[in-house]
Amino acid sequence: MRATLLYAADDVRVEDVADPKIQKPTDAVVRIVLSCICGSDLWPFKSLPHTDTPRQMGHEFLGVVEETGAEVRGLVPGDLVVAPFMWADNTCAYCRDGLQTSCVHGGQWGVNGVDGGQGEIARVPYADGTLVKLPVGEDSELLPDLLTLSDILCTGYHAARTAGVERGDSVTVVGDGAVGLAAVIAARLQGAEQIILMGRHTRRTDLGRDFGATDVVAERGEEGIARVRDLTGGEGTRKVLECVGLSDALVQSFGVVRDGGRISRVGAPQYSDVAFGFGDFMRNITLTGGVAPARAYVEELMPHILDGSIRPGRVFDRTLALADVADGYRAMNEREALKVLIRP
Repeated sequence: MRATLLYAADDVRVEDVADPKIQKPTDAVVRIVLSCICGSDLWPFKSLPHTDTPRQMGHEFLGVVEETGAEVRGLVPGDLVVAPFMWADNTCAYCRDGLQTSCVHGGQWGVNGVDGGQGEIARVPYADGTLVKLPVGEDSELLPDLLTLSDILCTGYHAARTAGVERGDSVTVVGDGAVGLAAVIAARLQGAEQIILMGRHTRRTDLGRDFGATDVVAERGEEGIARVRDLTGGEGTRKVLECVGLSDALVQSFGVVRDGGRISRVGAPQYSDVAFGFGDFMRNITLTGGVAPARAYVEELMPHILDGSIRPGRVFDRTLALADVADGYRAMNEREALKVLIRP
């Protein structure tokens, strides 16, 4: 089969790799119908040193079950399924607590002999625990929306949930990428009354307004902080959803949060030190968040897509064939595209 391989920074190739096969009785083989490029894929795309053992890329996909192992009970060939961005057995103690990202038997796509999602086919470990059956056909116009359940919609929702967004809340979303826009959707689902989106790309923030943002702040740094405080009577918002992953975004989050408020960071952090000093300690700010256990949220969020109340698939603003995936990485890295959909 053909799959996306990353050899080094700015060196993405689509090459032949071994066809996936059932290796364990809990596996399934899935023919990928849709996948996409994630903003987090851009970090290694910009920084990976050259390697002779490239990694298969991609962790967001949906597809059709082609084959199942002898112990798979909940799926049959022909089922259309979505795969969360990490695989898990969904039965261990962590999974039962809704923390499938810490599954004792789980792992990541594209490493340790597991296929990536940006290819033609993937072997799925612990298929019963990982995959969620979709109640639509392969030709459904909802597939791009349902694909967001693999990562970005659940990540934005995780930000809102861990921040404790409630009906009537004031919320600032830091970042106008796909996860930030999903966080706007999530904050609205949780009943937030005021949703301030901090972003400077008009095409994206216009979409954010469509998704439910009540205000947009394009300024950054102290100017951006002052603008948010102007919009909130000088206090700042009760909840802040940090969806970037850079230290400047976290500093900005501390600047716009209300005393006694909560910051949830779900942007993959590209820093190790957190500036959380005595002054912020005295403000009784809570810092929370982390990697989203997408599997825990898929069935909760899916009905909102099926009934048409949310259309998160609108974040996909470019569609490419698998053979052109390198151009998709370039387009997203150069901010020509928000999020690229891949059709194998």
